[in-house]
Amino acid sequence: MLQQTTVKAVAPYYLRFLERWPSVRKLAAAPLDDVLKAWAGLGYYARARNLHACARAVVGRHGGRFPESEEELRALPGIGAYTAAAIAAIAFGRRAVAIDGNVERVIARLYAIETELPAAKPEIRRRAETLVPARRPGDFAQALMDLGATLCTPKRPACAICPCTNACAARSRGDAETFPRKPPKVAGKLRHGASFVVTRADGQVLVRTRPSRGLLGGMTELPSTAWTPSFDERLVLAQAPLRAKWRRLPGVVEHSFTHFPLQQVVYVARVRARSRAPAGMRWVSIAELAGEALPNIMRKVAAHAGLDVRI
Repeated sequence: MLQQTTVKAVAPYYLRFLERWPSVRKLAAAPLDDVLKAWAGLGYYARARNLHACARAVVGRHGGRFPESEEELRALPGIGAYTAAAIAAIAFGRRAVAIDGNVERVIARLYAIETELPAAKPEIRRRAETLVPARRPGDFAQALMDLGATLCTPKRPACAICPCTNACAARSRGDAETFPRKPPKVAGKLRHGASFVVTRADGQVLVRTRPSRGLLGGMTELPSTAWTPSFDERLVLAQAPLRAKWRRLPGVVEHSFTHFPLQQVVYVARVRARSRAPAGMRWVSIAELAGEALPNIMRKVAAHAGLDVRI
């Protein structure tokens, strides 16, 4: 949950999540849709899908107990090099190198590594491996992470009280803030799209589930077009989910994904009670819409259309 998300945002989700699924076996037995609903609002939904798949793999392959080696841990869904090393070191006392963004920054400064990320990653790993002690590797892993998070920060690092000051090459040069070296950021190109909010006279709203793979995979959405830079709004109604008297709402809904910003126009329509849902779509009660696995962009769209989607 803490990947790309702050502790403040995560804390209430974490507590609710553990209360509902206190063990790996209970999480593995849960329907994926329930997990996505509990995750709704946190973003980066591949994390929820991977977490659920990982729980099932731990139960199915390992009898409900996590394996202890990095190799076996990395074979689980959603667990990469950093997470596998962190679990191996902290949970099982294995001599493993857990490198997150904070640790990358500490090592890059300690040795004044001039190579830009991501090309610098192999050198950072080699350097870090030489530092891991044979005893208490889990404590060392956490200490290094905390050093980067609290003292060796991206801006204005607290070099004066850092325990590594005397050994830090970047500190001796006086340019610690310039490490790690990074290429200039390239802004993602603005994309556009449209969403169709269809309500029924009996208090239902039309939704569908996004494909399991790809951006926002498996989440619930109000029917929408693809998000593209070359969006032509003159053709948008041809992509509406059903024939109705559509009305475009003033303004746009803005949202930022990791790799691109988005502007979404919203069309609304009202149809008679008991109208059938098109293939691949379904009606849900407007009163229960907030409980669906709606990503933040869709909550914004629903709110723009005047629907209450507060959790």
